[in-house]
Amino acid sequence: VLSSLPLQVMLYFNVYYFPVWCLAEGIMLHLKYHLLPWHYQFLLVTAFLVLSLAEGSRLYLGYLGNLQEK
Repeated sequence: VLSSLPLQVMLYFNVYYFPVWCLAEGIMLHLKYHLLPWHYQFLLVTAFLVLSLAEGSRLYLGYLGNLQEK
């Protein structure tokens, strides 16, 4: 079993784009947070946190799995 070069390249670039995405989403969340009702505020913050944690985990496990050929 060999590691996948295209997957590694996509993971490499995604590691650099993820903080940019996270910063942009955080800024947009901050700008529109006070304009939304409380239940949308809760849902928006929850979705942002879940997506950020899932993406970080995906990148970590992708690197770990691809480089160690698992």
